[in-house]
Amino acid sequence: MIPRLRQLAIAAVSGVLLMLPGITGMLPGTTGVAHAAAPPDYVYSEPLAASDAEMRKVAEYWKPEKLKDADSYSPATPGTKSSSPSSSPSTSAGSLSPQTIARTRAPRDIAPTTPAKGGAARTIGKVYFQLGGKEYWCSASAVAARNRSLVATAGHCAWDPRLGKSTNWIFVPNPGKDGEAPDGIYVGSTLHMHEDWAAIGDYDYDYAFVSVHRGFRWTTENGKLAMKDVGRLEDNIGGLGLTVGKKTGNQISAFGYPAGAQPDNTHPFDGRTLKTCEGTTKRTVNPTRNLQWGVLLPGCDFSTGASGGPWMLGYKSSTRLGYLNGVNSLTWNLDAVGKFDAVSSPYFTTTTFEVYDHAASDSLA
Repeated sequence: MIPRLRQLAIAAVSGVLLMLPGITGMLPGTTGVAHAAAPPDYVYSEPLAASDAEMRKVAEYWKPEKLKDADSYSPATPGTKSSSPSSSPSTSAGSLSPQTIARTRAPRDIAPTTPAKGGAARTIGKVYFQLGGKEYWCSASAVAARNRSLVATAGHCAWDPRLGKSTNWIFVPNPGKDGEAPDGIYVGSTLHMHEDWAAIGDYDYDYAFVSVHRGFRWTTENGKLAMKDVGRLEDNIGGLGLTVGKKTGNQISAFGYPAGAQPDNTHPFDGRTLKTCEGTTKRTVNPTRNLQWGVLLPGCDFSTGASGGPWMLGYKSSTRLGYLNGVNSLTWNLDAVGKFDAVSSPYFTTTTFEVYDHAASDSLA
């Protein structure tokens, strides 16, 4: 266990995930394996289903009949902090001070990749999982990596700072509306995140990278369900690039599967259709969420369910690819009226790249 988690006793406790409603005004609402080298101290990794036997157990949980009902589960929202350091900004060594920001703006890029068989990429999908014995889902995307088996999402879509890690975690790219998984089902192997998300729910680090096993598709053989191997994630659907250290003021395309109610209790989204927002980013802060260096995308009415969906720089509709530069983390109601009007992401720095790089080094079959 890493030092901060040891200090704050991050053990899963009994109870259920606290569902947080949208907040009006200026406050946001919530929308082992082998490694090439030792990661930095702030990178925290947690096995989800590391062995083949564990992977098959998770797969058995998500049989077709259960996946048909998956979209009826609750879109995930962040839970409570494990030890409440009040609503003031975090003062931990991992927090993004102005000096840290200056050091971590060095650009780092990973190029996007197309599917091995060619054609447009299909990188965006949903993750399904359990926390506190209840099923939830989020948005997510495949990102290019050395192991060709990596998913990016929000930290709160894999780990609750009070309850700990999720269980029965799977990624379904390009999901159908009745539980179909045309590009396969990918069971999470290992979760990688920043220790300040794991320990105190610091929204400057509400991102996660999850390495996944080879995909499978449910088939029927001799009247019985069977798992048919479909290969590695990135080979099948491609992978987004990754870029960090960018200043705000960029044109961003954000994607996700919004589903939750707006502040006025209307439901314009069904959670089954991929939506996008585009606009120019700017910096935002929220001390109650320890968010000191957030990136805001104004004019976006995403609600819960969009959490974890990708922010892309340089998105091209012809290839459906771009460079991952953020994930949907918090939704905002800036004018305190009927609908959400902005979404924010943690600022992706070289620290983010180090978390990604460690995840990309997972040795998978």
